Amino acid sequence: MKKLGSIEQKFVLHWGEMGIRWGINRTVAQIHALLFLSKRPLPAEDIADTLDVARSNVSNSLKELQGWGIVRRVHVLGDKRDHFESLKDVWDLFRTVLDERKKREIDPTLALLRECVAEGAKDRDADGYAGQKMRELMEFFEATTRWYAQIRAWPAPVVTKLFRLGDKAGKVLGLGG
Repeated sequence: MKKLGSIEQKFVLHWGEMGIRWGINRTVAQIHALLFLSKRPLPAEDIADTLDVARSNVSNSLKELQGWGIVRRVHVLGDKRDHFESLKDVWDLFRTVLDERKKREIDPTLALLRECVAEGAKDRDADGYAGQKMRELMEFFEATTRWYAQIRAWPAPVVTKLFRLGDKAGKVLGLGG
C-alpha cells in the first residue's frame, strides 16, 4: 500500500473533484491522479487500499481509464498480479483525452448536424433560421476539427512553441498586445 503525502493527497482529491466537473466519476479521476503521480505501476489492491475504495470500484474504474487510453495494464517481474500505470507525458495524456472526447462528443454531433442540414435543405417546411444556425455550427465544428487534425500531427515541442508565441502572434496579426 502506498501512503500519500499531504501534497499528493491534496492533488488526488482535487483531481477527483475536477473529474466530476469534466463528467467523470470522482473515483475514476482519483485513480488516474494516483497512477499519474506514482513512480511505479500499482496493483489494483494497492490502489484500493491507498484510496480507501472498494476493490470492485477500482476494477470498474481501471476498465474505464483503459477505455480512454490513458491507463494501461502492465506486468511486473516476479509478481503475478496485474499492475497499472498512467501515461506520464502530459502532452500524450492531453492529446489522448482530446482524441477520445472528439470521438465521443464532437464526431457524433457533427454527424447529426450534417444530417440535419442535408434534411433541412430538402424540406420546404423547415425553419430557415434554425437551419442557418445549424449550418453555422456545422461549419464551426468542421473548421475546428480540421484545425485540430493539423495541430494533432505536430510534435509536442512544436505545439509548445506555438503556445509560447502568445502575445507575439497577436502582434503579428495586428491585435496589439
